[in-house]
Amino acid sequence: MIRVLLIVAVVMLTVYCVVEVAQSRAGQVRAMPRWLWAFLVICAPVVGPLSWLFFGRPSAGTPSPRVAKAPDDDEDFLRGLR
Repeated sequence: MIRVLLIVAVVMLTVYCVVEVAQSRAGQVRAMPRWLWAFLVICAPVVGPLSWLFFGRPSAGTPSPRVAKAPDDDEDFLRGLR
């Protein structure tokens, strides 16, 4: 039973990291190119995902691109109405 739980945990961690690598922007990934991270996460079952989580993810301080706002939240739009 424990063996099955460990296998399921490794598969879930790998799937989570593959999705996260695929959704991250290429310019914000640290240490290696994004395609190499994807290769490492898929080919090295435990080491790959853990190394992505600790060394490859974009840091929290990385500025994200400007997100589209609703017109009533955009200060530039509201300034143009005056």
